[in-house]
Amino acid sequence: MKLPTPCDFIRHGAGTGMITFLKGNLTDALPTMAVIEVNGIGYEVLIPLSSFEKLPALGQAVTLKTQLVVREDSQTLYGFATDAERELFRLIQGVSGIGPRLALNVLSGMDVAAFKGAIAAGNVKLLSSISGIGKKTAERMVLELKDKLAPAPGEASALGQAASLHDKILVDAVAALEALGTKPAEAQKSAEAARAMLGPQASVEELVRAALKSGK
Repeated sequence: MKLPTPCDFIRHGAGTGMITFLKGNLTDALPTMAVIEVNGIGYEVLIPLSSFEKLPALGQAVTLKTQLVVREDSQTLYGFATDAERELFRLIQGVSGIGPRLALNVLSGMDVAAFKGAIAAGNVKLLSSISGIGKKTAERMVLELKDKLAPAPGEASALGQAASLHDKILVDAVAALEALGTKPAEAQKSAEAARAMLGPQASVEELVRAALKSGK
């Protein structure tokens, strides 16, 4: 029996939501991509760093929530470790000027809770630290997503505190780099690059070490 492929789904008019998850064995994994073998077929799935960190060892069973994005010249499958990540991926694309690749960058630069907190607090500076997101795009995200990402009762203060903590860690890392002799502009750039690489949970020490290492 021949198994259907993403192309088959598109030819039969299934749209972009037909492949809702993949369950199989993880055969390859990079911070931006995973390959899952399902009944002898290898599916290449683009993933955010937040999902990469949750993947099992190669050869182990894995399930990813998926979103098939269809363009005139491409059909790309995106994968997520959780429903929350996939839902946020969909919402972010609703912001004018943001496509799936940039939405994936957002999830790679910040976890779901921290992103919700940044939106709720209107923390444009923190959002702008994500690779590919400038100040104007960050302002649009706050404006267009604030109502859609309104936290549940009792959740707002916790999310705001999480965003403030991530912001403080970045500021402290920049200050530490400056104290070690790095010029202010370069310190800010290096700290932001380190966070994009290590993820939003990185400590001040981890950010400083990564920034210093990349500057050698």
